[in-house]
Amino acid sequence: MATMSKVGDGLKATILMVVVQVIFSGINIMYKLAATDGMDLRVLVAYRFLFGAAFIVPVAFFLERKKRPKLTWKVSLFALLCGLFGGALGQNLMLESLVLTSATFAAAMVNLIPGITFIVAVCLRLENLGWHTLAGKAKVLGTLMGIGGAMLFTFYKGPNITIWETNFNLMKITSHHPSHAAESGNLALGVILAIVSCVFYSLWLIIQAKAAAVYPCPQSFTALVVFFASLLGTVSALCMQRDWSQWKLGWDIRLLTVAYAGIVGSGIMFVVIAQVVGMRGPVFASVFNPLLLIFVAIVGSLVLDEKLYLGSLLGGILIIAALFVVSWGKSKEIKKITQPVPEEDTSIEDQEREKSSDRNNDQLVQEQKNVSIESHADQIEITVTIPKK
Repeated sequence: MATMSKVGDGLKATILMVVVQVIFSGINIMYKLAATDGMDLRVLVAYRFLFGAAFIVPVAFFLERKKRPKLTWKVSLFALLCGLFGGALGQNLMLESLVLTSATFAAAMVNLIPGITFIVAVCLRLENLGWHTLAGKAKVLGTLMGIGGAMLFTFYKGPNITIWETNFNLMKITSHHPSHAAESGNLALGVILAIVSCVFYSLWLIIQAKAAAVYPCPQSFTALVVFFASLLGTVSALCMQRDWSQWKLGWDIRLLTVAYAGIVGSGIMFVVIAQVVGMRGPVFASVFNPLLLIFVAIVGSLVLDEKLYLGSLLGGILIIAALFVVSWGKSKEIKKITQPVPEEDTSIEDQEREKSSDRNNDQLVQEQKNVSIESHADQIEITVTIPKK
């Protein structure tokens, strides 16, 4: 029964992370549409977390009000760091690197998150390397396969593959504004920002694993994280963007983007990620990041009239295979940890104890017999030596 429960948890975690990447792919597409419409990305991030906080704070207050433990300074610090690394600062650094470099390079750097998370988690002893075990080899191999598949997906195109033709492009609906990406050619700074943002995202997952151990309320913890992210993101955007026209929201793609990204992306999916990290650890959650490329490519081909290539197909197959390998290795590792100690391992000790106990019992019985015989002999001797009157 316990084994079936663990298998069910593993399947549930896998399905949840796939759903997360599907939702995030929609957010990426809407980010692209909002940016094309001329919306400042820092303002977009600030609004995203403001909408997310407005949604998740009351939800968490009512859903977990009876089982929520006392909030400590340690948990508050964890939430602040998560709001900083995985929220305002992490996302703004990645968006800034996107402006300074290119979309292809930024996508390639994001795919390094599983490897960075694995290394940091092993160093902090949150993940067991276990290279001498088959499960450990599967985790390492699967992580490398995912990174390799994502790189293949990003850098190799090959011939065009026509699976479907929709001739539908949402980019034509939004008003185009000139891009300012070419104004800054500081490629080195963009590379550094991209690497730092990946490290921050990995730390976000790892801190959530630490927080889940002491504060097992994902909704309440996510509410704190999104609240801090909204404060930090708003302050950052106000400092960097003084054009108040950028802060105006109408009934257009901008409002739809921040509402969807905030309520669904930050308010709901952050809770799901926190639950999966608590169940399976930060490495398991990070391995699904390259899956985002596949979903973005599929959605982009449907609604943005983007092309699919052979490299996308080969890289996608490798990414999916990597997910199966890591999931298998993680399930084997958890099964080994939760498996009760076999009786064979303690049978020899038990037999020795039983033999020792039997010897002690036999010795005690023999001593009692000897005492009884000696006592009986004394009685006989006394009876014989008494003279008759």
